[in-house]
Amino acid sequence: MPTVIGFEGSANKLGIGIVRDGEVLANPRHTYITPPGQGFLPRDTAKHHQEHAIEVLKQCMKEAKLTPQDIDCVCYTKGPGMGGPLVSTAVVARTIAQLWNVPIIGVNHCIGHIEMGRLITGAVNPVVLYVSGGNTQVIAYSQRRYRIFGETIDIAVGNCLDRFARILKLSNDPSPGYNIEQAAKKGKVLIDLPYVVKGMDVSFSGLLSYIEDVAHKKLKSGDCTPEDLCFSLQETIFAMLVEITERAMAHCETREVLIVGGVGCNVRLQEMMGAMAKERNAKLFATDERFCIDNGAMIAQAGWEMFKSGQTTAWDETWCTQRVSEILQNQHIERMKWRSHGEIDDDDMLVLKMMKGWKEVDLGS
Repeated sequence: MPTVIGFEGSANKLGIGIVRDGEVLANPRHTYITPPGQGFLPRDTAKHHQEHAIEVLKQCMKEAKLTPQDIDCVCYTKGPGMGGPLVSTAVVARTIAQLWNVPIIGVNHCIGHIEMGRLITGAVNPVVLYVSGGNTQVIAYSQRRYRIFGETIDIAVGNCLDRFARILKLSNDPSPGYNIEQAAKKGKVLIDLPYVVKGMDVSFSGLLSYIEDVAHKKLKSGDCTPEDLCFSLQETIFAMLVEITERAMAHCETREVLIVGGVGCNVRLQEMMGAMAKERNAKLFATDERFCIDNGAMIAQAGWEMFKSGQTTAWDETWCTQRVSEILQNQHIERMKWRSHGEIDDDDMLVLKMMKGWKEVDLGS
């Protein structure tokens, strides 16, 4: 029964969690919150993580009622993410691993989200919609690798929501996306916005520029309210995401869809995805903010899977990267050997490879 501790700090949330055989023993986190209208800079976010790391670690160990002697492995987010925060968190994880004399494992942030979602919901082999502040991807699992075959071609959906929240000067507490969601519930007018789906990919940058212009003009003239704009933005971008996810489900012939990432706890997105899944006689799997939003337990869970299958990270490989490709360049099929079921068959793989927009990109870590 290995007990694994995970350190997550790829963006503005510092989380430390402990997992033992599929049970989350503790999962505290601390969020760096900036004033309304402002984002978070890497340097300031890294400083936040440095200042609160010991505090969150102590809280985590106290909640789990464990001592350092009970921990079998330390895991940390290797990337992708923001450079400064990633390195600050990795330094803490490396230090703890050496002090406690246990192995260390670098975990892919994306895989952490997916494996946590599978653990909490019980989904077996779903098509995954991964939506957060830095990522927007439709992912399917095949031949012991997670494969991307749909994604944003510019900014992530969460980044789009966050930047629009700054325009409206919405609070960043607890998060700008959450406050847009609450405002959208009061919206009554659906404003026509650009709907940009290109094959299996989506684009949000042009939509964001357009709604910025619309917001200044229509709010000044009184033609709409901030709530109407939030409502319209959500309805448009979520419809785009549901469309490409449904297309992926059709090609993979799966009846499971899992939403992960910070934006995944948006109730309206879950409602729209659930309606689509129901029409296809499929099932939606989703979690709440405890596990959708960046947290340490998701890194611990993915690391637990790796540790259980005999994988650890050599000390000279315990670096961090902001990019997915640098994590993946030397990886091979054994990196995902804990997943041995629910694969797409060879015929389906040929179809997927022939699809325009198919990306032979691995997310396994």
